[in-house]
Formats: sequence, structure tokens, C-alpha cells
Amino acid sequence: MTGFKNFILRGNLIDLAVAFIIGTAFAAVVTAFTEMLLSAIAKVLGGKEPDFNNFAPGDIAVGSFLTALVAFLILAAVVYFFVVTPYVAAKERFFPSPEPGTPEDVKLLQEIRDLLATRPQV
Repeated sequence: MTGFKNFILRGNLIDLAVAFIIGTAFAAVVTAFTEMLLSAIAKVLGGKEPDFNNFAPGDIAVGSFLTALVAFLILAAVVYFFVVTPYVAAKERFFPSPEPGTPEDVKLLQEIRDLLATRPQV
């Protein structure tokens, strides 16, 4: 039982559960946004919503693939511009990357090296 208790309380399981729940809710938001965007495209095209499902040049059914591809590109754009970009900006603002330079432990080792180099040879 100790192993199971450690597994449950370690945090990974809770993090995964929260990520799954948030991901499911976010998927509904992105789906609604995609439908709204496709409706806007339909208005621009004169009331006809883009639907490639029946597109089959040379009797090769590529329509459903094209529809899925367009939906994926819209989803990827929404995730990138509304989740990834603000997250990276916030992360850099609140947890800035360390300034480039020599780490303290390397500086200490360099000082030791330099001191050893100046010692008279025995």
C-alpha cells in the first residue's frame, strides 16, 4: 500500500488529471471558435460554409482529409496564438531566464586553475 500511496500523492497523477480535464474543456472552446470562424468564412463566401468532404478529384476521396487539415490548422493557430505565446511571455516576465555568462561554479574552478598555474613548480 505504501507504493500505491506514494504513486497517488506524488503529484503526477493529479497533474495529468487536471491537464486532461482542462484539455477537454479547452477542446470545446476551440471547436466553438472553429465553427465561428467557418461561419465567418461562409458569410464572406456568400453563405456557403466551406466543406471539402465530397471533394474527390480522380475518384480519390481527399475531401475529409482536407476538412480535417483545415480544422487542425485553425486549432493549431488558436493554441499557438492564444495559449503558447501568452504563456511564454508570462513565464519570461515572472520567471526570467538567467543572464548569459559563466556560472558561479565554473568561475570558482577557473580561479582555482589560475591560482594553481601561478604556484611555483616543485
